Amino acid sequence: MAGIFAGIDFGTSNSTVGLADAAGARLIALEDDQATLPSAVFFEADGGGAQFGRAAMAAYLEGDEGRLMRGLKSTLGSALLGERTAVGNRSISFKDVVQRFILHLRGRLDAAHPGLKQAVFGRPVHFVDDDPTGDAAAQGSLETIARACGFDEVEFQYEPVAAALHYEQGLKREEVVLVFDIGGGTSDISILRLSPERAKAAHRMDDILANGGIRAGGTDFDRLLSLAEAMPHLGYLAPMKGGTGLMPRHYYLDLATWHRINALYTARTAADLKALRLDADRPELVERMMRVVEGRKGHALAMEVERVKIALSGDEAARLMLSPLGGGPNPVARRDRFEAAVEAPVARIAGLIDATLREAGLRPGQVATVFLTGGSSHLPILRATVAAALPAARMASGDMLGSVGTGLALDARRRFG
Repeated sequence: MAGIFAGIDFGTSNSTVGLADAAGARLIALEDDQATLPSAVFFEADGGGAQFGRAAMAAYLEGDEGRLMRGLKSTLGSALLGERTAVGNRSISFKDVVQRFILHLRGRLDAAHPGLKQAVFGRPVHFVDDDPTGDAAAQGSLETIARACGFDEVEFQYEPVAAALHYEQGLKREEVVLVFDIGGGTSDISILRLSPERAKAAHRMDDILANGGIRAGGTDFDRLLSLAEAMPHLGYLAPMKGGTGLMPRHYYLDLATWHRINALYTARTAADLKALRLDADRPELVERMMRVVEGRKGHALAMEVERVKIALSGDEAARLMLSPLGGGPNPVARRDRFEAAVEAPVARIAGLIDATLREAGLRPGQVATVFLTGGSSHLPILRATVAAALPAARMASGDMLGSVGTGLALDARRRFG
């Protein structure tokens, strides 16, 4: 449709679709009246249809027979994308799962404005750290999927650059802005010169001073919080054979990682855990792990950990409700312990800020504003890290989950208009 342009933000945790016209940009409703759609798919065990977003997670939590898949974007750039996985009595590749999700977004776009064949898709600065070949392959896979979903023209924009275009709409004068997009799977930074006048330009490459990114984001914080506060109550690092050994770690690492949870739901894992329980010094801990795995409650556990992580943004402590999932206690997680658990990725993020400033040839005092976006940008430890690196910069926040989608639509208007 002439004069209407689409931007698609396929995120690790949440996705949005933006539309832009001459008047500006907006997000469309993807689920009921919600502009965000959790990046989740639930496949019914009997081979029926798939459900998406909140409906997918509700079906899983209500106990419907089937399989929940989340964190789909994390498969891009990994060998996992080409692998097949069991869904009921059939198998499906992870690439097909991603394609089904993008096709669902396409359907919502068609419902809002049918017939659009062009779109700008968001992408992290790096899908894969320190691997240009893998990074290019990840974008290539996403482009192939997008074209299979009916997009004849597909362009890509870095997600923090898209967020900058969204932020720029409200500027009255020129600023040097560091955009920090902390998503579910990656942390990305762009430093740009923005202004109302520059926004009118057909090409913006000269305004982008530097880009940087690492594969560390909200799901990594979830994983580390889970390992620190939840998994020890299920036997993680528990002693075996009179203290001469420890429980194998890999079961717990899979259970704490969104896109690896389903790998535990096998007869072999169940048999392994039964055997390990016999050698455990505290077999009741392993029994809790067995209840979680045999009851396929891994995603429910991950959702509970994510809820506590969010709660710790405003509270010093939050109770982790483990008893309904595997039995045992409902321990209290504390913000200070959470921040200690995520020290390593936070240090990497601090290094990313410094490296991107150096690439831009700027001193910290030359950045006027930091624009924070992304689902994890509200975490106090990350805000404190940014403030320490850029003490003179003004902190600005917009639509935490929607700024990239609207910015991508604005970029689509510039490219295709």
